[in-house]
Amino acid sequence: MRLWHEKLLSQLPRQQLLGQHRETAALRGKGWGKKHATVNYVFEHSPYKLYQYHLLVMAEMTARGYHPDEKWLAPDYRGLKCPKYETLTPCPQTTPIYPEHNQAYLKECLENLESKGILL
Repeated sequence: MRLWHEKLLSQLPRQQLLGQHRETAALRGKGWGKKHATVNYVFEHSPYKLYQYHLLVMAEMTARGYHPDEKWLAPDYRGLKCPKYETLTPCPQTTPIYPEHNQAYLKECLENLESKGILL
């Protein structure tokens, strides 16, 4: 499980983009707080940051003609099997959304994609 650097979202192949949507949705739902070495940094921030990131993923999906479920556009939505947040305080959008998505992380993501035969 990995959140690709947001600069790469527009360049990701179909499989990686749609996978990113599934993984982000899973993290927003029952995956929230479940340890995973690659995404542990996400849990150090408000869940609203993950919502902001997910909006970027869904915008790219929509731009490519995909139709993510509109329920995910609500910040408090967590999936069919997880209760909505009772209160989820919005936080300012930053660029990048996660400070961990720095140049070193971008390089790491590119190397990971290259290891899969994907050159961006």
